[in-house]
Formats: sequence, structure tokens, C-alpha cells
Amino acid sequence: MAMGARKRIAFLGTVIFEHSHSQHFLDRLHLGYNWNGAWQDPRVDIASVYIAQFPQNDIGKQRLAKYGYRNSASIADALTLGTGRLAVDGVVIIAEHGDYPNNEMGQKLYPRYDWYKQVIDVFEKSGRSVPVFNDKHLSTSWSQCAEMVADCHRLKFKFLAGSSLPVTRRMPAIDMPHGVPLTESVCVGYGGVDSYDFHALETAQCMSERRRGGETGIRSCVALKGKALWEFMSRSDRADTRKLMVAALTRSHNLPVDGGYMTGKVTYEWARAAMPESIGYFYEHNDDFRTSMFLMPISDFNYAGLRSDTREIISTQMYLPMPTRGSMTADFFNPLTRHIEDVVMGKPLPYPPERTLLTSGMTLAAVESLHKGGAVVETPQMNVTYTVGKASTYWKD
Repeated sequence: MAMGARKRIAFLGTVIFEHSHSQHFLDRLHLGYNWNGAWQDPRVDIASVYIAQFPQNDIGKQRLAKYGYRNSASIADALTLGTGRLAVDGVVIIAEHGDYPNNEMGQKLYPRYDWYKQVIDVFEKSGRSVPVFNDKHLSTSWSQCAEMVADCHRLKFKFLAGSSLPVTRRMPAIDMPHGVPLTESVCVGYGGVDSYDFHALETAQCMSERRRGGETGIRSCVALKGKALWEFMSRSDRADTRKLMVAALTRSHNLPVDGGYMTGKVTYEWARAAMPESIGYFYEHNDDFRTSMFLMPISDFNYAGLRSDTREIISTQMYLPMPTRGSMTADFFNPLTRHIEDVVMGKPLPYPPERTLLTSGMTLAAVESLHKGGAVVETPQMNVTYTVGKASTYWKD
């Protein structure tokens, strides 16, 4: 490729329907997106597209025809462009949504690991590698998640992965001060198990990883719901968790009401009475730090963390505005799209793949705990250590 030529990517998606992840990313990478008060044209080109499924609500065929792409015959075809060797400068894997089976624990078996390994096969046969982006968590087994991260280090390519939550706008626009000592991080979010819980865990982790000493890994997890959750939360050693839950809830713009009115002041007791069927995940890190995550009947993602030196609570909302009726936009995909472009164009990773490895494992451990009726799950395999720099990576415009 000539010096200064535009980079080209292979786009791999499970399915395209209105408001699907593949729709949001494909539209932005083909048309552009709003950025810093102006329209940003795509900074990379889509060389090929592979879409696996075309259901009744499909808009993929329409998109491919409108944008002028053929649907590649296979993942290898999308990466090699018919040459037999790697012929693109980056790979985008959006294996979210679509008709895939569930396992015995209710996890949707998306083909992220399988697709990634097909990409790795092309890399190995071609003798070179290019940056890869994987949307959301890595896989439904720890060994596969760990293998995916090991592959990127073994083949020495940049592996960007994870959720849009860590890089979207924040209200207020703050980051965790780098290198401060922390006691606990809490995220209060919404959605289902093995889906939006991952977003909430990434919301907490992008703040927690900035603590003094960096990330040290997870030693155990317990996940509870309903009465068992609130009994656990009422323990004497959970006073900080209760304070942080309330602090996070006060950042929400979507607290539940009755008859159009709040049913009381936002306190722990109010939350317990107003949201009795909530779900909570509780993690013990190897350095005695704690992460707690709650899925509640709200409609946003809110963070609160406790400094251990000053006892100050630092809180914010990761802004996730849903598309309005008749709109195809969801602006929280913009900064993640920009990070994809940056990495393909040669910039450093904004954060290491170990973050997504850890949050993937945290999700898996919680799903297992819930499946076992709230049993404590020991996680010695999640001895994931990493540090991040001082720079913030979220959208500040």
C-alpha cells in the first residue's frame, strides 16, 4: 500500500436490523458521524463486508445495496478479498444480535470466539496481522476469552474490544483521578443478565482501573437477586456499598415513580422498597478492592466510587441516549467508532485488551453464581493485572 493511502477494513457482522449494533457501526464507518460540533467523514474505507444472517426484519440487504458492497462468501474471503492472503488493514467484528442458541446458563452463544479464530487463521497463513476490534465481551468461556487475548500478544497486533459505555460522554465530565486509592466502585444500570450487565461492569472498571497500583484481578464473585440481594446488602460490612448505591442513583435521570411522583427520598431504604427485584453482582479483587454492580428498573448507567484516603465519593453518569422514534442515530457509538478508526490508522490502543478480558470474566462468574442460586464463585483464573495511563479516553466535546 502506498505511503499515506487510506486504511481499509473488513466489516464482519452477525445481522443488520434497525438499531442493531451492526447497523450503528456500519453506518458510521461508511457515512461518518457527528464529532466536536461538525460532521466527521469516515477516516478509513470499508473494503469488504460479511453478514451472516438475514432475518425477517433485515435491513442488511438494503444497506449493502445502497452502500455498494457485496456480501463476502466467508470471513476468510472478507479478509483476503479473493487473493488468498490478508488484504485489509483492520478487522471489525460485530457479533451481537441474531438467531443463536443459548447454553444451560442462559448465555447467548454468539460466534465471537469462532469468528476471531477464523481471523487468526488468516493472519497465521498470511504471516502478518492487523488491528482487530471486537464488540462487547469476548466469549462465553474463560479459556476462550484468555486465548483471544493471548493470541493478540502472540501475533503482536492491537486488539480493541469492549463496550461503548467507557468512552461515551459523561455527566459531569469527569474521570477518576489517576493513582488515587479506592475502596470500592459501584455501577447502577439496567438491562438483562449476560447482556447489559457487561456494559455496567465496563462502566465501573474504566474508573476502577485508574486506582493506585492499577488492576490486580478478581478472586471471587457472588450474584444475588430479590430478597437475597437486599439481605446481603443489609450486612454491616456493606455500609460503603449502600452509600455508593445511593450516590449512583442520584445521578440517574430515570428513577422509578408511582403515579408520576417519586415515592420517597432517594435513600437505601427507598431503593429497597421501590426496586425489590433488583439484581446485584459483588466482586472481591486481589488487593481487597471491591466492585458492586446493580441492575435496577432505571434507564441509564451511573457510577460512584469511594476514595479511601479522603472518603470522598466520586460519581457521574455515562451518557447513553437511546435513539428516539424514527431516528437511526445513537451517538454513544460515535467515540467507539473513532477509537476503531484511530487504532486502524496506527494510533496506540486507548486501553489494553486486559480490561475486556477481566470484564468478560466478571460477567461469566456472575452468570455462574446466579445459575448456582447465589453461590460464591471463586475465580483464581482471573488473576488479570494491568495499568492504564493518565489520559482520559471518553468523549468530552
